Amino acid sequence: MPNQDSAVHVKMMPEFQKNSVRIKNPTRVEEIICGLIKGGAAKLQIITDFDMTLSRFSYRGRRCPSCHNVIDNCKLITDECREKLLQLKEKYYAIEIDPVLTVEEKYPYIVEWYTKSHGLLVEQALPKAKLKEIVEESDIMLKDGYENFFDKLQQYSIPVFIFSAGIGDILEEVIRQAGVYYPNVKVVSNFMDFDDNGLLRGFKGELIHVFNKHDGSLKNTEYFNQLKNNSNIILLGDSQGDLKMADGVANVEHILKIGYLNDRVDELLEKYMDSYDIVLVKDESLDVANSILQKIL
Repeated sequence: MPNQDSAVHVKMMPEFQKNSVRIKNPTRVEEIICGLIKGGAAKLQIITDFDMTLSRFSYRGRRCPSCHNVIDNCKLITDECREKLLQLKEKYYAIEIDPVLTVEEKYPYIVEWYTKSHGLLVEQALPKAKLKEIVEESDIMLKDGYENFFDKLQQYSIPVFIFSAGIGDILEEVIRQAGVYYPNVKVVSNFMDFDDNGLLRGFKGELIHVFNKHDGSLKNTEYFNQLKNNSNIILLGDSQGDLKMADGVANVEHILKIGYLNDRVDELLEKYMDSYDIVLVKDESLDVANSILQKIL
């Protein structure tokens, strides 16, 4: 049981002393964590992004793939298709993380990127039966401390909402293979649509991309309404768009926003520190989240 009466001092928590941890307003963070501790397990829910938030951005100096990249890199894709996907990534990723452009300006380009790349994947008619193998052979990795993170949340039946602009089928396979796809985990993402022969023919529902998570969150109000009492939220993301993931939650009492900053740190750090309560710079672990859960649960 957490110690209900003690104030939290982030200076006293070793996980917060790492060079990667940046906090603009420590007093405010301490107040939020105190609120989360008071509410305990009964009031808590987790809302998190997946790619580069729960999964690693890099390992031993090499970039790790996102859910989309897992497919882009797999051997079932023709070299011609892979080249086209890479060209799209080079063009549009620069736009996605451009520090000057507004979200409104980026929006149509990102839709264009997803639409084109999904179209190319459909042309490849990927077989559903191969997804397990595709993930097994990929370099996608969850962040250090993921077992502790998922196990503890499962142990206390804390709802986990993974909200991803990636590919849901790949995401689910990754957490399944890692042994952490527990019943308390709900995944909302872009899911593949297969024909009667088990070949990819399209994607289900409306496109989820990095900049429309506000709309996506509102579409999941039914899920959040079932969790009316879970008014305390830990949100984890790695983009400005991820800050919108809790917009579908009607009654928020305390929300702690933890942001991973993986790329273009010098240009983006100030923006991230203004919008996230805690910013984790090039941090490939879930240590900070786990240390907070340790205090709440």
